[in-house]
Amino acid sequence: MVILVDKDTRVIVQGITGKEGSFHTKLMLEYGTKIVAGVTPGKGGQEVHGVPVYDTVEEAVKNHGADASIVFVPARFAPDAVYEAVDAGIKVIVVITEHIPVHDTMRFVNYAKSKGSVIIGPNCPGIIAPGRTKIGIMPVTPFRPGNVAIISRSGTLTYEVAAAMTREGIGQSVAIGIGGDPIVGLDFVEALEMLEKDPETKAVVMIGEIGGDMEERVAAMYREGRFTKPIVAYIAGRTAPPGKRMGHAGAIISMGTGAYQDKVNALQKAGIPVAEMPYDIPRLLKELL
Repeated sequence: MVILVDKDTRVIVQGITGKEGSFHTKLMLEYGTKIVAGVTPGKGGQEVHGVPVYDTVEEAVKNHGADASIVFVPARFAPDAVYEAVDAGIKVIVVITEHIPVHDTMRFVNYAKSKGSVIIGPNCPGIIAPGRTKIGIMPVTPFRPGNVAIISRSGTLTYEVAAAMTREGIGQSVAIGIGGDPIVGLDFVEALEMLEKDPETKAVVMIGEIGGDMEERVAAMYREGRFTKPIVAYIAGRTAPPGKRMGHAGAIISMGTGAYQDKVNALQKAGIPVAEMPYDIPRLLKELL
C-alpha cells in the first residue's frame, strides 16, 4: 500500500500540449507512469508522445478512465482546470502551476474537499512512489524504493534529502511535495493521517520551512499520540529575517508567527528530532529505526 497513488494509477495530463506538459509527460512515461490521456481545449484529436489528447477532462475520463490528473495549465486558467477535473470525478489532482492567486486556491481547494478529491499543490513538484509511479516534475535518480516517506514544502530539498537517504541505504515509500504557497491542498497533518495507516511506511521525514503553522500542528498531533511512527524534521529558513519572504510565497515570518526557532522548539518538545542540516537526516533516521 502506498498513499494516494500506485503503479496502476491512471493519469491525465492537463495542458499536455504545452512545453512543460509535453516535456514532463515524456519523462513520466519513461518512468512507467500510466498516462492514459491528455487534455488541452481546442486541441482534441492530436497525440503527444503517443498519448491521445481531448478537449475536456470529461471526454478523457469517459474514454479511458482516470484516477489522477496533473495540471500544467497557466495560472490564470489553472483554477478552471482543477474544477473540471473535480467535476469529472478525479480523486487526486497534482497542481504544478505557480503564481495562482491565494483566494483562487482557497476556493478550489475547498470545492475539491467537498467533492472528496485531494489537491497536491499548487506550486509543487508532485508525488513519487519510487519504482511504481511518478506524477510530478521531480528527477527520479535520487529516489529508491524503501520504507521512509518524505513530505516536504520544498521541491529542491526533497530531492537533496532523498539523495542523501539513498546514499545511506534508506529508500522511500513515497515522497510528496505539498507546495510552497500560503494555502495548499494536502497539508502535513492530512498526509500523516494517511501515512499512519500505510504498513509500508515505517518512518517519515518532514521538510518544513518558516511561515504558517503547519509544523506546529504536526508537533501537537505527535504530542497527542495521533501519529505513532518516528518522524525526523528539518526546517528551512533559519537565517531569514522577519517580514522578508524567502523563496516560497508561504515562507515568511509575519505578525509574530512562523519563526524558525518556534517551529524547532515545538517539534523538539513533542519528541521529534530536528536536523540542523539536511545531510544530518539519514543519521537521525538510523537512530530511530
